[in-house]
Amino acid sequence: MRSKQEIRRIVESFATSGKTRREYCQERGISITTLDYWRRKHKTKPELMEVAIEPRGAGPGFVLVLANGRRIESSWEFVEADLLRLIHAAEA
Repeated sequence: MRSKQEIRRIVESFATSGKTRREYCQERGISITTLDYWRRKHKTKPELMEVAIEPRGAGPGFVLVLANGRRIESSWEFVEADLLRLIHAAEA
């Protein structure tokens, strides 16, 4: 039986791994249903961080400025879902 601390570390590790549930569970020798159960039981509220998106001059792209001062500049265009994933990864 795993301790609450160990389960919390596993859940947090999965959240930042970028892997699918299947990949993560296979590597760790746990079932997907167990991971899902632990994720529901140990769900933590994400810490919100204020962000601002500064428009760039001409052309597509953006500058994302996080509250902690980190800046992400890109000339690429992102669909909203991809931009949200980028923000989530930058805040982690």
